[in-house]
Amino acid sequence: MRLNVKNKIWLGTLFLFMLLVITGGVSIYYMAQMKAEAKNILHDNYESLLYGHTMQQQLDSVEIDYERSIKQFENALQQQEKNVTEPGEKQGTSLLRSYFNNFKKGDTSKQNIKHIQAELQSVLNLNMQAIQRKNDKAEKTAEEAFTLIIALAVIVFIIAFTFILNFPSIVTNPIMHLNTAIKEISNKNYKHRVHIDNKDEFGKLADAFNEMAERLEYFESSNLNKLLFEKSRAEAVINSLKDASIGIDKSGQVLFANSQALQLLGLKAEDVISLHVNDLKSRNELFRFLIDNESSSPFKIVIDNRENYFVKEVIVVEQEEARNKVIVLKNITSYKELDVAKTNFIATISHELKTPLASSDLSLKLLEDERVSKLSHDQKELISNLKQDNLNMLKILSELLNMAQVETGRIQLSLQMVDPGEIIENAMQTVTSAAKEKNITLKNLVNNNLPLVEADADKTTWVINNFLTNAIKYSYNDSIVELYVAEQEGRIVFLVKDFGPGIAAEYLPRLFERYFQVPGSKEKGTGLGLAISKEFIEAQKGKIWVESEIGRGSSFYFGLPVKMPR
Repeated sequence: MRLNVKNKIWLGTLFLFMLLVITGGVSIYYMAQMKAEAKNILHDNYESLLYGHTMQQQLDSVEIDYERSIKQFENALQQQEKNVTEPGEKQGTSLLRSYFNNFKKGDTSKQNIKHIQAELQSVLNLNMQAIQRKNDKAEKTAEEAFTLIIALAVIVFIIAFTFILNFPSIVTNPIMHLNTAIKEISNKNYKHRVHIDNKDEFGKLADAFNEMAERLEYFESSNLNKLLFEKSRAEAVINSLKDASIGIDKSGQVLFANSQALQLLGLKAEDVISLHVNDLKSRNELFRFLIDNESSSPFKIVIDNRENYFVKEVIVVEQEEARNKVIVLKNITSYKELDVAKTNFIATISHELKTPLASSDLSLKLLEDERVSKLSHDQKELISNLKQDNLNMLKILSELLNMAQVETGRIQLSLQMVDPGEIIENAMQTVTSAAKEKNITLKNLVNNNLPLVEADADKTTWVINNFLTNAIKYSYNDSIVELYVAEQEGRIVFLVKDFGPGIAAEYLPRLFERYFQVPGSKEKGTGLGLAISKEFIEAQKGKIWVESEIGRGSSFYFGLPVKMPR
């Protein structure tokens, strides 16, 4: 028995329905199994809890059997260091290791033991919270998935059943509409359209039919003079554009290029229009740059022996499913010249102001010399304030000069192989007095066995000094500022960590922008230090970043390659 089209579709739909039922049943089975297995997540952090309790017990019994307790504590700590799984657990374990090493070296003070207990408790709390959180999440996910799959199975059942009942008419009705439309076109009724909203083969056939009818209607109603007039008007509008513009269609063919664009490319219209972008890229270097380079940064083009600067803007023109684009080149030479003039002006003024400031500083030193004259207490205090103001002005001018150097792209590096420890020592010496004023302890936790790093010692020291100055400025009195240096993946990473108020997460991405200052901060500055630091580090092929959290202080990092790439 031969099956007609309707019955074949009906049987295919029934088979699809059975597949959906089987798929739903299998999904329910595996989701139920996933719910049962999700409880095993509790084991992920169980070992960390065992290590933590072991360390706690050995710490409590250290006075009874010191050697045995230390050894078992060390073994448990080593296992814990290999089992770090939660956010924040690595930092807590590292601090626990640091305080325990101090304990083994003889620091058995109550303060150190409290640090060990605090960090140990922190690691235990992280793992206990993780166990509860993962368990709750797994059970909730399983329950939601179970409910969702059941609901989905019911919906699929209803849709499939309805589909079986109504699909035959969905197939026959479009055929009837198309049959009627063909008869209308054969009678030269080109305005007739087929209205089928489906996006299946019948919908595509209807769209193709309507497009055919639309073209037949267009060719019948249009004439050559009208087409030529519209073409001339479009060309006039394109050539009147002030900015250089190039139009490209969805297939990569050049539709138009106005006179400004042709002048920049150094080509004629007949050498560009209707040509494919790949062919034009092989012939013209500027056009290849415009197509391949997706950056929106300004670039330079030399025209008549004069440097001109442009920025590229790509405008996407969507027309139904087609995505045409227009490349627009905007001339920003005048703005660039103003920016250069501004930078040169700042550099000149800053340099000129240094001379009178240095002279006034010398005069203040002479006034302080008792061989010249004896000053009263108030006069000495006034001169001290003037000297501090001079130092602040010199610091601001120095930052402005550095920024001018950065903006002009004239950062001069004096690269040599230097010891990271020496860089840290030199930077610490310059901020010792500032730290003493706030009774801040500078902790140098640098490993002495680090390899030499190829860097500009002065500029790198300047960056560390800037980090330390900020850390001291924003730290509380009687607090600690820690310095770390470590080797990570072919880089030497420097870290300055304070325990001040911290910085809100929304401000972190903008810290290295010029003139940016955290809103609400009581301490004010120029807002240039971190921006200059970023330029200095990146000029040495390095990377700079910051981590901070409100109430937990800030950590400023930068990494330099052991050997700079050539």
